[in-house]
Amino acid sequence: MDEVWGTFAAPSAHTLDVHMSRLRERFKDNPDFEIVTVRGLGYKMVEK
Repeated sequence: MDEVWGTFAAPSAHTLDVHMSRLRERFKDNPDFEIVTVRGLGYKMVEK
């Protein structure tokens, strides 16, 4: 998380969940792509 928010910030895991939820909401109507969770690695945008 330091690479995303920097070392000065101390975001919780919940912060990341909220951001991903908002991104998924923005892209939910996009027929071409979706954001998926890759367990143990993170997230990725894939073609449907």
